[in-house]
Amino acid sequence: MNGTKMIAESARTTGRGLVLGITALVGSITLFVFSVLSITLILLGIGFFTTPYVLTAVRAHANRRRLLAATWSDVKVPVPYRPMPADLRTGVTGQVERTTLMLKDPATWRDLVWLMEDMTVGAVSALLSAGLFIYGLEGVVLAAGLWRAFEDNAYPYVGFVSVDSQFTGLLAAAVGVVIMGIGVRYANDVQRGHFLLAKSLLAPNQDQELAQRVAHLTETRHDAVDSSAAELRRIERDLHDGAQARLVAMGMDLGTIEALIEKNPAKAKELIANARLSSAEALTELRDLVRGIHPPVLAERGLGDAVKALALRLPVETDVQVDLPGRADAPVESAVYFAVSEILTNAIKHSNADRIWIDMIHTDSKLRVAIGDNGDGGAKIGSGTGLSGLERRLGTFDGILAVSSPEGGPTMVTVEIPCELS
Repeated sequence: MNGTKMIAESARTTGRGLVLGITALVGSITLFVFSVLSITLILLGIGFFTTPYVLTAVRAHANRRRLLAATWSDVKVPVPYRPMPADLRTGVTGQVERTTLMLKDPATWRDLVWLMEDMTVGAVSALLSAGLFIYGLEGVVLAAGLWRAFEDNAYPYVGFVSVDSQFTGLLAAAVGVVIMGIGVRYANDVQRGHFLLAKSLLAPNQDQELAQRVAHLTETRHDAVDSSAAELRRIERDLHDGAQARLVAMGMDLGTIEALIEKNPAKAKELIANARLSSAEALTELRDLVRGIHPPVLAERGLGDAVKALALRLPVETDVQVDLPGRADAPVESAVYFAVSEILTNAIKHSNADRIWIDMIHTDSKLRVAIGDNGDGGAKIGSGTGLSGLERRLGTFDGILAVSSPEGGPTMVTVEIPCELS
């Protein structure tokens, strides 16, 4: 069983190496050539129209490599691009501003340096992680009799062995097994080295990272203040339009009852019944309001049970897996709970899914929640979307929101917040 797993892992690493190598050769070379041409053409004015599109493609290419680095080798490469202003003008003036802003961003030039590395050293390291296993397998295949196909041509070599007979074929197979063993042992390390080299070029230096961190904290602080103010206004509005109005009406009914209790007992009894109904409705609204601020089940039983209770109220089949050995701080639990609630609400409204799954774990000092559905897909983080606002609110806790939602589905939304459990 272990041998089967090792072969499957080697095959997977080989496939990944081929993908990285081909992407590095085709994608990085093409984008580097287009980038140089487009930037050069700025002198003629044409580059102002082409450069933003080319550099956007370069950033997408680099972000794809960041995603693969985190997914395949657990190498986290920060995304350091400066945000583009939302009020950029359109037309020629807008293109000039967009080009200027992108060229002033240090991350743009790091991307171009990385493209040069990726199409040379990066491509070699990626293909090496795949070639070790493939080259070793070649020796085994030649020993099986394929060497005879080369009898009229130059005999192939496996390592130092020229395969021109069955005996040398067996020697080649032995060498191939050794090379395959090296591939099984070191291919993952070579691939990780590929990503670490990319990180050294794509990630900002310490001063830039600190400046980016300060800017991010400043932005999230403003978002937190705005969110708190909006939440207070919502609570005030709900109290004024709901429970407060019912309590005022109930007070007026009680005043009328006091005046009618002796003159018209039947009418007084009717008003008492109305007052009792109003008090029950006011109590229900207050409970709903409190639940919207901080659900009692969250305070009493923790985040895992609160999310399970949330899932029970959904109209579709929902599977919840929780692996939390303790509890996070109350603000973190509340932020994650309402984030999950908003994501689930979006899934119910827009995805047309008939199954949702939620996985909640705590690992590496991070609370991670993955919410998936088998719906139509197409969810994305963008200006003006609910997920964009959610991403900003999570940023208050230094958290991140990642979305994978191709057209046609499935959708996977991941929430991650650094925290410790008690």
